[in-house]
Amino acid sequence: MHLFLNPRVDRAAAYPHDAILSAAGHADALAEIAAWPGYRPTPLRALPRLAAQLGLAGIRYKDEAERFHLKSFKALGGAYAVLRLLQRELGLDAAAVRAGAAAAKTITVASATDGNHGRSVAWGARMFGCACVIYIHEGVSEGRERAIAAFGAEVRRVPGNYDDSVRRCAAEAAANGWHVVSDTSYEGYMAVPREVMQGYTVLAGEAAEQLGGESPSHVFVQGGVGGLAAAVLSHFWQLRGADRPRAVVVEPEPADCLYQSAAAGRPAPATGDLQTIMAGLSCGEVSPLAWTVLADGADAFMTVADDAAIEAMRLLAELEHVVGGESGVAGLAGLIAAWRDREARAALGLDAHSRVLLIGSEGDTDPALYARLVGRSAEAVRAT
Repeated sequence: MHLFLNPRVDRAAAYPHDAILSAAGHADALAEIAAWPGYRPTPLRALPRLAAQLGLAGIRYKDEAERFHLKSFKALGGAYAVLRLLQRELGLDAAAVRAGAAAAKTITVASATDGNHGRSVAWGARMFGCACVIYIHEGVSEGRERAIAAFGAEVRRVPGNYDDSVRRCAAEAAANGWHVVSDTSYEGYMAVPREVMQGYTVLAGEAAEQLGGESPSHVFVQGGVGGLAAAVLSHFWQLRGADRPRAVVVEPEPADCLYQSAAAGRPAPATGDLQTIMAGLSCGEVSPLAWTVLADGADAFMTVADDAAIEAMRLLAELEHVVGGESGVAGLAGLIAAWRDREARAALGLDAHSRVLLIGSEGDTDPALYARLVGRSAEAVRAT
């Protein structure tokens, strides 16, 4: 485990990033997504056995394994961005797009993915009637590839890592006149990733409402390119200001772009080879939009090893009978690692009074891999 405390955070500062993620944008995203068939808030589960084992006052786990039928929080972002893109291109309101405007068939959306984002984009494309091409890199499992193709998308596997697939997607989309729906921003490409992140704020809003009067002291949230972490942080920052939970961003050791950016004080690439079992977090470069929010808002950045994620998956299954995928348990892995390290525990202010919020960002998005790592299927875990 490596921990970096952010010297730039000013917890007393008012939220300054309305141009990126706003309360109005959150309200719009919630109103739209709540109109989709099958919408319901995902559970916020108490984890009393894990809390007792770690000596904490409480742990709450936002279980995105039940988000629509995609088993991941990504369902909120990619599909929402597809809808907004079609609205702009067709000059229609959301209701008309949802009704299946025939003109949508003339539009093709494309995206690069480690698995879950591409599944959301493909699902959104099928739901709203446009064509879809998804790029995956050589490390994406066949199970995740099949799950994307099941929504009717054309899936193209390219050599290299996630960042290589992003570049290939951008180049071929430009050559073919397709529209890129990416969850990472880059120079000249900000509107769509902003909408993806705004979709993610829906889960943060649900969690805040489900907490009621309970005020978490900490939130441990996955890294990746930073979109989810920025969405969660921004929502609680706008809602609670200086009383928001301490935000700890957790990444795999080989894909530590946010950690390295925090240490450098500017966007910096990961130092590892991006080879991690936490496939959804295998990102070598930060999203500039997300980094803007995290740079002065996140309290700490940390990295964990793959073994820590596997242990977290097993503990969650054995003690709480909850299914968490490899990337989905990164926050829990970070919490366990921090608690076991006396200096990290003290630096983060974790003690017997702490109430921690975790974002369980995915379930068994690759069922065969989940069963191999945990030793039993998701169905068997839930049945115990």
